[in-house]
Amino acid sequence: MPPSAVDVVQLLAGLVSLYFGAEWLVGGAAGLARSFGIRQLIIGLTVVAYGTSSPELVVGISAGLRDQGAIAIGNVIGSNIANLGLILAVCALIRAPSVDRQIVVREVPVLFLATAAVPLLLLDGYVSKVEAVTLLGSAVAYSAWMIVTSRRGSADVAKDVASDAAKATGLEAPRTRSRMAVQTVVGLGLLIVGGHFLVVGASGIAKVAGMSDQLIGVTIVAIGTSLPELATSVIAALRGHGDIAVGNVVGSNIFNVLLILGASGLAGSIKTPISHLVVELIALAAMTLIAAVAMATRRTVGRVEAVVMLLGYVGFLSLLALRA
Repeated sequence: MPPSAVDVVQLLAGLVSLYFGAEWLVGGAAGLARSFGIRQLIIGLTVVAYGTSSPELVVGISAGLRDQGAIAIGNVIGSNIANLGLILAVCALIRAPSVDRQIVVREVPVLFLATAAVPLLLLDGYVSKVEAVTLLGSAVAYSAWMIVTSRRGSADVAKDVASDAAKATGLEAPRTRSRMAVQTVVGLGLLIVGGHFLVVGASGIAKVAGMSDQLIGVTIVAIGTSLPELATSVIAALRGHGDIAVGNVVGSNIFNVLLILGASGLAGSIKTPISHLVVELIALAAMTLIAAVAMATRRTVGRVEAVVMLLGYVGFLSLLALRA
């Protein structure tokens, strides 16, 4: 039986709302922060970092509140796989990025820890409230650590890329504070509405098509919520700032585990047997290992690694389709 038109419309409306909501929220909030004299470095590591992960956050909380934890955990794992196998791979094919030593020394070890935390948290089949609070606390601590250890120079490059991205998407921040505030509020509203529609529409399609909530979370929902990262990273790569694209992907994967999984677990119940996620966890571990080894040993993600990850992602989606 084909999915109903209502479910499809809700899904598409949710995706569009999430995309523009994230763009407007980041642009408006960053503009407001600048108008109050907050340093670009702080804006980049807080407003932009959290803002680009806001679709995953809203969808995760919405799924948790609706007691659809399978969508929430599927969204986190699927988004992280898509960030590496799709976004990073495409950016590396456009132009092999140079990886700053700071990312290798500072972010990559945290990425490994965050990735390893996912199967460890699911060994007992669910994410407890204590574990969720611990993840959220870790997200705050990580943000503070990033601010303390970051260099001013990287913020200047980030500012240029953010400006290029805004011009390319036609979403430059408005000049007055009132317009910035309106843009921020509208963006937040679109995120909330989009998250609701996406979860409801995806759940409806899953039921009609005989797909599990987990599967739809790993595929359609995960790809949809990764659109802001895809747009930002591709624009950065085209502008010759591949290192920003790498940092965006690595940072997003860390925040997805610490912030999104933590918030989702606190909002509702996440209960998924780890045996149902074997393929997904293996794919996530493999993608993370390929990218991390390339960054640590060669200080770049070359076209060979990009092709391997992209083909691996296509194979992963094909395997999920066959399994369904």
